[in-house]
Amino acid sequence: MSRLKKQYLEKVKSELQKKFAFDNPMKIPKVLKIVINMGIAEASKDKNSIQDCVNELAQLSGQKPVITKAKKAISNFKLREGQPIGVKVTLRGVRMYEFMDRFCNLACPRIPDFRGFPSKCDGSGNYTLGLDDQQIFPDINLDNVKKAQGMHITFVTSAHTDEECVELLRLLGLPFKNLPISVAA
Repeated sequence: MSRLKKQYLEKVKSELQKKFAFDNPMKIPKVLKIVINMGIAEASKDKNSIQDCVNELAQLSGQKPVITKAKKAISNFKLREGQPIGVKVTLRGVRMYEFMDRFCNLACPRIPDFRGFPSKCDGSGNYTLGLDDQQIFPDINLDNVKKAQGMHITFVTSAHTDEECVELLRLLGLPFKNLPISVAA
């Protein structure tokens, strides 16, 4: 069992139960999956740069990513149907908890001028954050990085409100602005 999952089961669930007074223990929110998405619109013209993005995402996630392709052709964007436009990976279970642990404790402190993430969710209990550079992850070999590539990381939770989602992620160690940071044990 990963360290973060053990912390969730032993401490976080009881704190969420206390704070929100759930009548059923199955209502306590949990992280269902983490989706990492990299848009590669500029890199789509070069096959080698697409493969570089796939390799970097595979290194930091621990599983093979999927190349997403355009569904429709849009002439204003010089986009053709079937052209690769992104790379994504969905993490669940053990890999999800291990990635979240590495992200909160190793990658976030390496972000320059970092003061915390904004605590605004999407309205349905999911949280998405954007990163400008993949080089903050210690898993990626910096000698092989040719270009800084941004990404979106989405934490999909079973929370019904944004307040429950932010509290769950805060207790798991994700640093937010204007909120006290919990220390992972």
